[in-house]
Amino acid sequence: MENFVLYEEIGRGNMTVVYKGRRKGTIDFVAIVCSDKCRRNGVANWIRLTRGLTHKNIMTFYEWYETSSHLWLVVELCTGGSLESVIAQDECLPEDVVREFGVDLVTGLYHIHKHGIIYCELKPGKILLEGSGTLKFGSFCWARADGEDSKKDFALAGAEEDENINESTPQRYFKNTVQGFPFYTAPEAIKGDNFCKASDLWSLGCLLYEMFSGSALHKPSAEFISLLDGLLQKDPQKRLNWTDLLQHPFWKGSLSHCGGDSADRQGTSLSRKDTESSISWSAKESVDAHNNVDNLSSSRASPKPSSNSFKIETQTELRPKSVVDGESNESIFLLSSRPTPRTNSAIEVRDATTIPIKNSSRGDSCLKKAEKVCSSQQDMESKLKDLIYTESDLIVTPIIDNPKIMKHVPVRFDPKTLHIPAHSVEKLSSMKDVDWNSFLKRVCSLLDSSEKNTGAARSKLNLLYYLCTLVVHKEIANRLISSQLFPILIQQLRAATNWDVNANVARVIGLLALHTSELGENVPVSEAITLLTELIRENFRNSKLKQCFLPALGELLYLIASKEEKGEHPRECWAVPSAAYTVLMRCLREGEERVVNHLAAKIIENVCTTRSCHAQGFITGEIGPVLWYLFTHSTGDSLKITPVSALCRITRSSPNAFQSVIEKVGLTAVLNSLANGICKIQQYMLTMFSAMLSCGIHLQRLIQEKDFVTTITRLLESPSTFIRAKAFLVLLQVLINNREMLLLSCQTRLMMYIERDSRKTMPGKEQQGGSEYLSKCLDLLIYHIVRELPGILGDILSALTNVAGRKHPSTVQAKQLKMCLPMMPVVLHLVTSQVFRPQIVTKEFLFNYGILLEFIRSVDSGETNLDRAIGQAASEELIKTTLLTFEAVTEHPSLLMTHRLTVEDSILPPLVSLVHSQNVEWRLFSLRLLSETTSLLLSHEVMAEEKVESLNSNNKLLSLIRDLLLPQYEHLLLAPDPVPMYALKLLVALTERSPASVSFMEEIHLFPVLFQVIVRYRDSIFGNTMQTVIALLNNIVANKSMNMMILFEEGLVHHICNLLIEATALFLEADDKRSTKTANVLLLSLLDILQCMLMYTANIVRQTLQAQKSGAGGDTQAAEDLLLINKPLTDLISRLIQLLPNEDTEIFLNASQCLLLLVQLYGGSNQESMSAENMDSFAEVLKSKKDPRELKLLLKIVKRLVTSNKKHSESLKNDGDALIQALESLTETASSHADIASLASEILRTVGRENIKTPK
Repeated sequence: MENFVLYEEIGRGNMTVVYKGRRKGTIDFVAIVCSDKCRRNGVANWIRLTRGLTHKNIMTFYEWYETSSHLWLVVELCTGGSLESVIAQDECLPEDVVREFGVDLVTGLYHIHKHGIIYCELKPGKILLEGSGTLKFGSFCWARADGEDSKKDFALAGAEEDENINESTPQRYFKNTVQGFPFYTAPEAIKGDNFCKASDLWSLGCLLYEMFSGSALHKPSAEFISLLDGLLQKDPQKRLNWTDLLQHPFWKGSLSHCGGDSADRQGTSLSRKDTESSISWSAKESVDAHNNVDNLSSSRASPKPSSNSFKIETQTELRPKSVVDGESNESIFLLSSRPTPRTNSAIEVRDATTIPIKNSSRGDSCLKKAEKVCSSQQDMESKLKDLIYTESDLIVTPIIDNPKIMKHVPVRFDPKTLHIPAHSVEKLSSMKDVDWNSFLKRVCSLLDSSEKNTGAARSKLNLLYYLCTLVVHKEIANRLISSQLFPILIQQLRAATNWDVNANVARVIGLLALHTSELGENVPVSEAITLLTELIRENFRNSKLKQCFLPALGELLYLIASKEEKGEHPRECWAVPSAAYTVLMRCLREGEERVVNHLAAKIIENVCTTRSCHAQGFITGEIGPVLWYLFTHSTGDSLKITPVSALCRITRSSPNAFQSVIEKVGLTAVLNSLANGICKIQQYMLTMFSAMLSCGIHLQRLIQEKDFVTTITRLLESPSTFIRAKAFLVLLQVLINNREMLLLSCQTRLMMYIERDSRKTMPGKEQQGGSEYLSKCLDLLIYHIVRELPGILGDILSALTNVAGRKHPSTVQAKQLKMCLPMMPVVLHLVTSQVFRPQIVTKEFLFNYGILLEFIRSVDSGETNLDRAIGQAASEELIKTTLLTFEAVTEHPSLLMTHRLTVEDSILPPLVSLVHSQNVEWRLFSLRLLSETTSLLLSHEVMAEEKVESLNSNNKLLSLIRDLLLPQYEHLLLAPDPVPMYALKLLVALTERSPASVSFMEEIHLFPVLFQVIVRYRDSIFGNTMQTVIALLNNIVANKSMNMMILFEEGLVHHICNLLIEATALFLEADDKRSTKTANVLLLSLLDILQCMLMYTANIVRQTLQAQKSGAGGDTQAAEDLLLINKPLTDLISRLIQLLPNEDTEIFLNASQCLLLLVQLYGGSNQESMSAENMDSFAEVLKSKKDPRELKLLLKIVKRLVTSNKKHSESLKNDGDALIQALESLTETASSHADIASLASEILRTVGRENIKTPK
C-alpha cells in the first residue's frame, strides 16, 4: 500500500470511501476504495470471478490490501461518474445516445456472459463512465458463476453495505439484489428463483428504457420499441436471447464485432432447486412492481454446466496483500498535499445512502470573504457547536445478532413439526383480522403449553425459530409486539426451565424490539426489562446465558429510550429499574468474557445516542474510566471501537465523563490513543475533545499544551475527510481561547493543510457528505484566523509604540515585547497562503505594515533598542520576518496595484530609509524589495497614463527616490557584493519606466561611478552585476535627452570597445547552451549601446555636412572631435565581421548595422578589415543570406571598404577568391533584384573584373 499516493476523496457510501490515487514513481492514476471488512467476502467473489477477465467495458481490478479495520481496493479510475448521475442530470437521453451507451452495455455484458458469469446487479449506479464516455461494469461483488450452487454464492458474496445483520445469508442476498433495485430485477428473481443470464437481459431492457424515458420531446423508433418489448418479456423463455439481441436492427450493425451465439450456448437460464417447505423470501414492494408475478411459470430447463471454472487453486489468490511489518495503522497511503485537477463529476458509490450531515446546506467556498461566513463571534460559536457531533458520530447498529460482537448461527425451522401453517410474510401481511387473530391465538396456545417433556420443548423451540424468521419484518413486528404474544413471551421467559427455550424467547423479544417501529403504552416493556435484569443477575456467573439475555435487554432499553427522545410517550410509561444499570456496569468490568464486555458497551453506546432519562442512568462517575479500561485492554478492533464510541456519546450529554478519563490516566495516555490507526477511534476522540473544549472543561490545560496541538495537527494527514474536518474544529477551539497557539500551528504546517483541503471544497466541485462537512469546518477556522490577524498586528504595534525611542525598556515593556513580537511569523504565514492572502492584504493591513516598517527603521538605526529586552537574535528575526512579509506581497502585483497609493505613502518611505542601513543584509533586502516594487508601480503608472513615454518629474514616487535615495547611491554602487547589483537593478527599472530619472543621475554625477563599477567587475563579464550595469548603460544612451558628450568624456568608447572585444570572443567560443544564451544577451546590449553611439556621431557629422553644403558654415570642430573620440571603435570592425555568419538573426542585424555605420564614418581606415579571414566571413554570409535587404546591406559594407582603401581592393583581388565567387554568383542569380546585381558588379569592377556586365 505504501506504493500509492492518496489524493482527494471522489466518492462516498455508507461503508465505502473512494479516493483518487496514483502509483508511486508513475503517472498511472487509480481509484482506491476504502471499505469496511464486512465486504471481504464480496471482494473475494469479485476477484474469483474476474481473475483474468479484461475488457474495455469492464472496470479493471488491480489489487487489494487489508488493514486492521478496513479493506483497500485498487481499481481502474473512471472519472466520468456513474450512469445514474448522468440520467439524474439529463433526465432523459436521445435515442442516438441510448444506442451509443447501449452498445457499450451489450458488448460488456456479452463478454461477461461469454465467460460464464451472471452479473446479477445491473443498475445505473453500478455502471461507471471513463472520461472519454466509455461505459464500464463496476463491482462484481454479487455476481455469480453460471450453474454454480446458490448456497455457495450466498456464502461467498457475504455482507453488502446495506445488509441487515439480523437476516440469514440468503435473506440478505435476496434483499440486496431485489429490494435494493426492484425496478431492474427480473420477475423470476422476484419470485425467488435463481438469477440467470436472461435475468441480466431483463435488467438491460429496464436500463435502456430508463435512459430514454422521461420526456415527450423524443419519440421512440419502432426498432427501439421492438428491442424493449423483446427484453422485457416476463417469461425468460420468450425473452430475447443473445443471438437475437446482437442482430437486432436497433443497433444498426454496431454489434457485428460480437460473436454469434456463444453466450447463448452457455445457457440463458438456470433451474431452481426444490426448496424446503418453509417461508419464502420475498419483498412485497418488489412483487408489487410487477403485475401477475404469481402467474409466472416456475419451470426451468436443466442447467448446463459452465465452460469456465471458477475454482481457486490456492487460497492465497483470494487473500489481500498485507500491510508492511503487520502494522495496523490505517494511514498507510501517502496523502498528497499538492493541487490536483478534479473531474467534473466524482465516481458515485451508490451501494448505500450517503450519510447526512447536520445543517448540511452546501458550504460556501473557504476563499470567500470572511465576513460572509458568520455574522458575529456568537454566530461562529453557535455554528461550531452544531458541527461537533454529526450523524456519522451517532450511527446506531443492532445489538442482537451483530456479527462484530459474536457470530450468529442462522436458525432453521421444520415446517412438518410446526403444528401451525408456515405462512409467508406476504401472506401474513395480507391476512384479514379474523385470520390473523386465529393464527396468533394458535401461536400463543402452543407457546403457553404446560407440557414438560422433551418433545414439547423441541416443538416450542421449532415455533420460536419460526417466529425469529417472521419478526425481522417491520410490519409483522409491529403487529406482534402489540398483541397478546408479548406477555406470553415474558411469561415463558419467567417460567421456562429449558435454557434453550429461554434463550430463544429472549431472542424473539430482542428481534421484536429491534424491528418494531411502533410501541404502545400498554406494551409491558418495563416488565420484560425487569425480568431480564433479574435473570442476568441470578445467573451472573453463567456467561453463556448472559450472552443470550443481554442483547434482548439492550434492544428493549434502546427502544424505549428512542421513543422517549421522540416524545411519543411520557417517560413514566416505561420505568427502568436501577438494577438494570447496575447489572450492565458489572458486565463492563475486568474479568468478564470479552463478548459480555462488548455487549454491555454496545448497549451503552446505543442508549446514550439518545437524549433521554434512560441514557442518564449510565452517566456515573466511574463510567468513563471503565469504558477507557475496556478500550485499552482489548485486542480486537470492534471491541476497541465500541467503548470509545459509547464514551463519545456519553460525553455529548456529560463532558465530565471524558474529563474523568483524562484525570485518571493522564492527558499523555489519551493523546497516545490518537496514534491508533483505527479511523473511527480517532474520529470519536476528536469529537470528545471538541465537546470538552466547547464546554470549557480542562480548557486552560488543553489550550496551553503544545503536545496536544501538535498531535491534533498531525491528524490532518489522515486520508479520512471526517477526521481532518474534526481536527480543524479542535484547532479552531484552541485558537479561539489561545491566540498564541496559532504560531505553533503555523510551524506544524497548518497553512499547507488548509490550502490542500480548500482546493477540494471550492465552488463548482461536487461536495458529498464528508467534503461538505470539511468545508463547513474549514470556513469557520479561516473566518476566525482572518479575524485574529488585526489583533495580532495591533498587539505588535502597541508593544513597539511603548518602547519607541527608548534605549532601555522597562521590565513590563520587555515582557510585552516577548509576548507579542514572536507572533510576527504568523503574519508571514498568512500572507504567503493563497487562502488567506486575498482576505488579509487590505488597505488597513498595508497601512499598519507601513507603521511597523517605520518601527523597524527606528530599531535598525539604533533609535530604539530592543536587544536588551528580547535579545539581538530575536530583534534580527523580527526585522527579517517583517521584510519577508512585504516580499510575499510584492510577488502578487495585483495587490500592489490595488493599494498603490497606500504602498507609496506608507511603505516606500521607511523602505527607502532601510536602504541606508549599516546592516548589509537589511540594506540588500530593502534594496531588492524597493527595486521590485518600483518597477511594478512605475509600470502601473505608465499603463494608467495610456503608455505616455515620460512621467511628470514631480511624481511622488520619483520624488521620493530622487530626494532620499539617489544622493546616497554612490555608496551603494561601491559597496561590497551583492549590494551594487540590486542598486543597479533599481536604476534599470527606473530608467526603463521614467526617462526623467536619467537627468537625475546626471545631476548627482553618477555616471563616473557607473564606469568604476564596470572596471571593478570586468573580470566577470557574464556576472549579474556586469550584465545589470550594461543594461542600465543601454537605457541611458537610448535616452533622447541624454548629453552623450558627458559619457564620451568619461571614457565610454574605451569601455565599450574593451567589453565588445571580450564579449565577442566569449560568444564565438561558447560551447554550451547556457553560456551561449548569457553571452547572447550581453552582446546584444553592447551592440545596442554601440549603435546608439554611432548613430549619435553620424547625426552630428550629417548635421555639420548639411550646414556646410547649405552655405551656413559653422564650426566643424565638434564633429571632428567626436570622430576622433570614436576612432578606437574601428578596432571592432573585424569582430563585427566575424559575427555576421552567426545563425542568430538578431545578432546579425545589430552587427551589420553597426558595421555599416562604422564604415560610413571611417571607411576602410582599419587595415585588417579585408583580411583573408574577414573576406571568408563575407563570402559565407553572402552565400547563406536570401533576404534582398540583408544582401544589399552587406554589399554596401564591402563596397565602402574596397572603394575607400586601395589596400582592401588589392586584398580582395589577390586573396578574396571565395568572396569574388560569391559576388559573381550574385550578379548571375539576382537578376530579379537589379540593385543587388549592380552593387556586386561595381565591387567586381573595382578589383578589375571588367568582363562582368552590369544588368540593365
